[in-house]
Amino acid sequence: MSAFELEKEFDKLDTSNMEMSPLVRSRLDETYALLSRQAQQAPRINRRKTSKLRRLALTTAAAGILAAGLFATAAVSPAMASSLKNIPVIGSIFSKIQGDIGLRIAGDLGLTSNVNRTVSYEDVSLQVTETLYDGNRAAFVLNVAAPNLDNGTYSNGNKKMRLDQAINNIFIAIDGKQQNGNIYYGSAGEGYPNTLVFELVADPTTAPDSFNATAAITLDGVDHEFTVDIPFKKTTDKTIEFSPNTITASKDLSFSVSKVSVTPITTRLTTSIALADAVTLTNKEERRLIAIGVAVFDDQGRRLPALNGEGIIEGNRLLFDRRFASQPGASKYITVKPFVIRDSFNEDVQEDQFIQQLETRIELPAAN
Repeated sequence: MSAFELEKEFDKLDTSNMEMSPLVRSRLDETYALLSRQAQQAPRINRRKTSKLRRLALTTAAAGILAAGLFATAAVSPAMASSLKNIPVIGSIFSKIQGDIGLRIAGDLGLTSNVNRTVSYEDVSLQVTETLYDGNRAAFVLNVAAPNLDNGTYSNGNKKMRLDQAINNIFIAIDGKQQNGNIYYGSAGEGYPNTLVFELVADPTTAPDSFNATAAITLDGVDHEFTVDIPFKKTTDKTIEFSPNTITASKDLSFSVSKVSVTPITTRLTTSIALADAVTLTNKEERRLIAIGVAVFDDQGRRLPALNGEGIIEGNRLLFDRRFASQPGASKYITVKPFVIRDSFNEDVQEDQFIQQLETRIELPAAN
C-alpha cells in the first residue's frame, strides 16, 4: 500500500431513509468545515511548465509514522478483566452502524473477522475485537475500559469529553511500512458508548489479501502510548474492478470516470472534472471545481452514502478518488451524477442541483 494523504469527501449523504451514525456524522462534519476553508484559502498553483500536482489534502485526524514492532499481550488486572467481560457484544458491532450501509452489510453477511488483541497500562485497557477488510478499506473495533470512562464520557482529570475526542494521536504502520496519511474514527453508536470504530483506506491495485497493521494510540491525560498489532484478512472475493473511461461534457466542463471498484462493502470511483478552456486553474476556477460534488445511485435508484476521498489539482482538472458505501444486493449498473454544492451541511441534494449533461451511466460487469 502506498502512502497517501486523505481529504474528507465533500459529497453529501442522503439520510431520508436511514439513521446517521456518529461515525459518519463526524466524518461529514469535519469534511464540510475543512473544505469550506480550503475553498476560501486555496493557495495558488505552481504555473511552471513542468506542472507539479497539488494535493487537496488536509490533516483532520491525528496521523503519523510508527516503526514496526511485535505485539505482546499485557497482563490484565482482575478488575480490568471483569470490565472487559461486561462489554456487551452480540453479533457484529459493524452490523449496528446504521449510517454506513457498507459496514452494516459486512457485519450482516459475516464478512468480518473476530480478533482478540488487548493492551493495558495501569487501569486503562484497549481491546480490538473485530476487523473487516475488502481491499478498499479496512476497519477495526476498539473497546476502551478505564475508571475515568463512564457510558462514553471520558475524563482527563480536568474536563470531561466524548470518548472519540479523547484520542490524542493514532499512528499506523502496515506490514512494518510507515503510513503517511489519515484514518477516520468515531463512536460505534449509543449501543456501544465505550467503543470506537477506526477506518483506513487501501489501494485495491496493490493491496494484499492480508496484512498486519500496528496501531499506536494515545489518550488524553494518559502518559502512555498503547501499541497494538491488528491482523487484517480480506473476507470477500466478490470484486468488480474495471476502467470505464466515460466522458461527458456540459458547456465548459467535462467529467469522466476512469476507474471503478465495487465490493459488497465499498464502491470506489476515480473521477475527473475539468475546465475545458483553461490550461491551469485560477483560485476562482479551483473553487468552482471543488464546489461540484458527485452522487452515485445503484440500479434501484438508491443513493450510495459518501464516505471519504482524496483530491488532486492537475493542470485544468480536479482528480478525485471517491469512496462510497455499497447498497445491499448486486447492481447491474450505477448512475453517477455531478451536482453543484449549495450548502455543505445539507445532505439532501435537490434535482435542480444536478448538472444533467454530466450524468453518466456505467454498466457493471459480473464480479470476479
